[in-house]
Amino acid sequence: MSQADPRQQVLNRLRRARGQLNAVIDMVEQERSCKEIITQLAAVSKALDRAGFKIISENIQECVVRDGEPDGDGVTLDELEKLFLSLA
Repeated sequence: MSQADPRQQVLNRLRRARGQLNAVIDMVEQERSCKEIITQLAAVSKALDRAGFKIISENIQECVVRDGEPDGDGVTLDELEKLFLSLA
C-alpha cells in the first residue's frame, strides 16, 4: 500500500472540512440543537488544524530558512513557531 501524496492528503482534509462546514450551515438553518452544532463545528476546526499541521510538517525543511534570514517564501524558526502556535 503506497502512501498518498502529501499535497493530496491536505486537499482531502480540506475537502472533508468543507463538507463538515456545509453540514454545520445546514444544521444552523434547520435550528438543530446547540450541542450538535458545536460538536460538528469542533470537527471542522480540528480538520482545518490538521490540514495546517500537515502543510507545515510536510514542508518544514522548505519553510525554514538557513541562517535565520528570510529568503522568498521561507520563514525563520521564530516565525515557524508562531505558525504552529496559531494552529494550537
